Amino acid sequence: MQAYRSLATTFSRLGAIEDASGILGWDMQTLMPDGASDMRGEQLATLNVLAHEILTSPQTAEALAEAEEEVAGLGEWERANLREMRRAYIHASAVPADLVEASSKASTRSEMAWREARRQGNFAMLAPHLAETLRLQRRIGEVKGAVLGLSPYDALLDGYDPGMRQARIDPLFALLRATLPDLLGRAQARQAAQPKAVPLPGRFPVENQKDLGLTLMRAAGFDFDRGRLDVSLHPFCGGATDDVRITTRYDEADATRALMGVMHETGHALYEQGRPAAWRHQPVSQARGMSLHESQSLLIEMQACRSREFVAFLAPRLREAFGGEGPAWEADNVYRLYTRVEPGFIRVDADEVTYPAHILLRYELETAMIAGDLAVADLPGAFNDGVRRLLGLTVTDDRDGCLQDIHWPGGSFGYFPTYTLGAMGAAQLFAAACEALPGIRPALAQGDFSALRGWLRDNIHAKGSVLQTDELFVAATGKPLGAEDFLAHLERRYAADAAVS
Repeated sequence: MQAYRSLATTFSRLGAIEDASGILGWDMQTLMPDGASDMRGEQLATLNVLAHEILTSPQTAEALAEAEEEVAGLGEWERANLREMRRAYIHASAVPADLVEASSKASTRSEMAWREARRQGNFAMLAPHLAETLRLQRRIGEVKGAVLGLSPYDALLDGYDPGMRQARIDPLFALLRATLPDLLGRAQARQAAQPKAVPLPGRFPVENQKDLGLTLMRAAGFDFDRGRLDVSLHPFCGGATDDVRITTRYDEADATRALMGVMHETGHALYEQGRPAAWRHQPVSQARGMSLHESQSLLIEMQACRSREFVAFLAPRLREAFGGEGPAWEADNVYRLYTRVEPGFIRVDADEVTYPAHILLRYELETAMIAGDLAVADLPGAFNDGVRRLLGLTVTDDRDGCLQDIHWPGGSFGYFPTYTLGAMGAAQLFAAACEALPGIRPALAQGDFSALRGWLRDNIHAKGSVLQTDELFVAATGKPLGAEDFLAHLERRYAADAAVS
């Protein structure tokens, strides 16, 4: 097993480099002064190229071939680790080092341009940078696709969600496209027949919002010895192994959004903090793709924290944190606020029923851009047309349109569909967890996540990538990832005669 042990050492080094990049990336989005962006781009590009050179070296290729001849002597986790090593090697070796470096630098420049373009609502400031990022991502998709036998988009998608393909996504999304308009209409009709949700009155100091967010994070089980909460323009979960950094953004006119943003990112963080420590810095310890990752954030935020049970726990704490008085602060009203259905411009603020429309649009647009059927110059118009078609809204400011997300400027083409795939997975996993442990919902009413967290730790987090995605879903829920539980959840919570979840 000498070859396998040599590979384990190599991948441990790669994991350390990835951790360093993670901290630099977190700093770039939270604390770094704008004037340092060019040098930060050089630093990240250097680390990316160094990792690429190690991963694609002849020594790594030889060790992989030798270890695969020894596979009969490996245990289950070691075989899965070797499988994931090979997958990482194939993805990396398909891309020349100069393309890795150029893409890293371009995405850093594009991210920084996006910040200012978003502030000013000026897409023209971003357009040339985004065009270069897109050109390089399309090229990466082409060279990976040639090796993997995939289309360029599928090759990019595989980097975020191993094994996922457009052919798998399209029928799932077609079902949503066909089902959700009617469900939205019925949800809005039921909502109109109920007492109107009253916004919480007052000003909500950031420090009070932060303190309450930290309290909820502790309740969910976030380990502050191995992580922290900060502020960024776009909320995210990042950092490094045993140093998980999450961010949110605050609005002093609205206390509700940042709290759920914090809990969304806490779901991601619990996954990261729960990965198998014994396989630290090995590929098999990594989260099993972004659909699984998004399922964990959406399970905590949407399934658990917007449930009637948890809102009963949250409402008095909201009232105490901000000195609230009156019926607006009662649990029934807070629940109506957190389950209000209303088409809006901003994806990250969307309700569960309309959120998939945001993803359907972005999926349409990014597949067209990678295929070469949509030019960057035409993106704002195509985006606005899609918002009108899918959400019935007219975009008048690109800040509310194609400038609202960091993903494309950062080079993340193929990421967006994982959000709605994750929503499907969240509903499926939460249903299975509650069936296995009926005490989960009553415990949430006490702010107790321990049973839910324990089930997720055993069935998802601690599994790392020892199983492939559908194998993991079958083991945890008895069936592959599908849309049925998600649609059933939306029906119960938003459209049924009596709200039950």
